[in-house]
Amino acid sequence: MDVSKVQEAAALLARAYATREPIEPLIKTYPDAGVEDAYRIQQEQVRRWVEGGDAVRGHKVGLASAAMQRQMGVDQPDYGHLTGGMFHLEHQPIPTTAFLQPRIEPEIAFVLGSALRGPGVTVADAVRAVDFVLPSLEIVDSRIQDWKISLFDTIADNASSGGVVLGSSPTALRDADLRLAGCVLYRNGVVAATGAGGAVLGSPLNSLVWLANTVGPLGVTLEPGHVVLPGSMTRAIPVSPGDTIVTTIAGIGSVTAVFSEEA
Repeated sequence: MDVSKVQEAAALLARAYATREPIEPLIKTYPDAGVEDAYRIQQEQVRRWVEGGDAVRGHKVGLASAAMQRQMGVDQPDYGHLTGGMFHLEHQPIPTTAFLQPRIEPEIAFVLGSALRGPGVTVADAVRAVDFVLPSLEIVDSRIQDWKISLFDTIADNASSGGVVLGSSPTALRDADLRLAGCVLYRNGVVAATGAGGAVLGSPLNSLVWLANTVGPLGVTLEPGHVVLPGSMTRAIPVSPGDTIVTTIAGIGSVTAVFSEEA
């Protein structure tokens, strides 16, 4: 894709954000585009957000579990950017009108204490770089009609990012086994899904390593203080106005997202 097509695709997504009206899959409009083009579209959106006063505060890995890959019909992970405007406070009402077709998923969030830059990052490097982990809920959203996304579509659409709710119980890595940490996701007090950390590329730490080594050659460093969401431990579930979503992660804690009742 030439620069004008990249900007055109980013503008289509920007209009979907502004109007809250999803668009047709981008891959239909740009059938010859590839993964590299999709990341260029994503970067163009991020550039516009930063120019508008927002700031990059972390990254997310999407489609890191077999369950999510099956649900979305793709066969590899992807990544997106987290900006300051995406973070919501626990227990405070989140307007569903801020999203188009939101779903939610439980994750173990890494908060970095030192920088990580690939290639060549190992699990040992990642362990040293993590300051602490937090329970979190990621709100995923799609600007593509009916979630009919290809890998190209979800990458271009900032890895289907929507929002983040962080819990308030920091845990050191030495105090938790992320692979064996069991997770229960509740929707309005009813169990909606269960999973474990090992569902995320074998360990959420593997996802952090994958991210650092994937973005490093692009000149991107995972910065101290940034939040990294490594991927969902369960399938994503839809959310509606008035929903209360809670996840409990063994050894790490719980986090609650409350959605305002206004449609």
